[in-house]
This record gives sequence, C-alpha cells and structure tokens, in this order.
Amino acid sequence: MSCKKAIGIAEEMKNMFGGKINLSIYTTDSEEARKYDFRSSTNVLFEGDLLPLETALDKNKMKNFLSGKLS
Repeated sequence: MSCKKAIGIAEEMKNMFGGKINLSIYTTDSEEARKYDFRSSTNVLFEGDLLPLETALDKNKMKNFLSGKLS
C-alpha cells in the first residue's frame, strides 16, 4: 500500500514542480536500486538521500520539503 501511495505522491510532485524534478521509479530488485542497502519495499530518494517515509507518504510534507529544496 505505501508503495502505491509513494508513487502517486511522486507523480503529483512531478506534475506540480515540472522540469525541476527528474522522476524515476524502480523496483527494489532493479539494477539502479542494488547500490543501496534498502531495508523495505518502499524507499524514496531525493538527490541520492533517503527520505523518511513520514515525509514521502504525506503530500503536504513532500510539497513543503521540495519547495524548500527547489526554490
């Protein structure tokens, strides 16, 4: 459930911030994900840093986070 929610929020943020975000979605067994030591099935990165799920799964927190980083 949290994976689908994270993807939905990520897509909303991509629509909201447009070209300021390069959005990529991978499964945890993908080649791109193997370089990270993920411990759960839902992981959200921003510029290579793992975000807390509390932020990644809340549309308002994610919007505020990205607004501060992308302005």
